[in-house]
Amino acid sequence: MRKSPWLLLLFILLGGLLGGILGEILRVMAPKGTIQNIFTTALTPGINPPVTLDLVLLKLTFGIALKMNLLSFLGMFLGIYLYKQA
Repeated sequence: MRKSPWLLLLFILLGGLLGGILGEILRVMAPKGTIQNIFTTALTPGINPPVTLDLVLLKLTFGIALKMNLLSFLGMFLGIYLYKQA
């Protein structure tokens, strides 16, 4: 049976989302210290500030930002693993 690449993308996105949510919960609930710093320090790649294109009649703003912590990455890898097992 052939697996869909869209299903892989869904697994990766859901894994990253769940990992990010767990990271935010850990950031709020875990005591301050090394463990909290390791799991909750976020990498934020993106376009900052957003790029604005002003065409007088139309003004367009383009921007994207990702906030990813260690648990987001682990969730993505878990999503890939589960996809391969299915």
